[in-house]
Amino acid sequence: MNREELKLIKEKALEDHIPIIMDDTLEVIEKTLSNNKPKRILEIGAAVGYSAICFTEYLAEGGTIETIERDEERIAEAKVNFKRAEVADKVILHEGDAVEILPTLNSKFDMVFIDAAKGKYPFFLKEALRMLNDDGIIFADNILYKGYVMSDYNKHKQRTAVRNLREYIKETTENPNLETEILEVGDGLAISRLKK
Repeated sequence: MNREELKLIKEKALEDHIPIIMDDTLEVIEKTLSNNKPKRILEIGAAVGYSAICFTEYLAEGGTIETIERDEERIAEAKVNFKRAEVADKVILHEGDAVEILPTLNSKFDMVFIDAAKGKYPFFLKEALRMLNDDGIIFADNILYKGYVMSDYNKHKQRTAVRNLREYIKETTENPNLETEILEVGDGLAISRLKK
């Protein structure tokens, strides 16, 4: 991985106000991955490819990341960024809406990173659980959504997103087969593992 290019990619994304993974969230995920190198990662929501590039460093030998993005401009930028960061051989980019693409995937993954449309998190969870290896882990970013999820916030514009994020938390914390912790890093990070 080309770290100089990664730095430039990050700077440009921040300048362009593209939502990329926050440093403290990335740190938590990297700590987990460095102890347990995944062979296959699924990312729902690529944006310009920044987090996928960061994750490539922790892949097991010969590992790959499959990532999904529907925004055409971001897809084009992500492709350029994967080449610039010298990780294009490790990343498979699925172009289109995750809601349509996920049901067509039948691989098993060691890690799933959810960072796409907040209103679709419960659907993403169902698909992630279907494809998760027994010792796999699911990270859901922005789970506290600017603090709205844990408050009695009820603005119309974000109502669906907040309701569905609450549902995601409920499903992951009340599912008897899952162990879930919610960390107040970045904009909230939910970490779920299957119980042994």
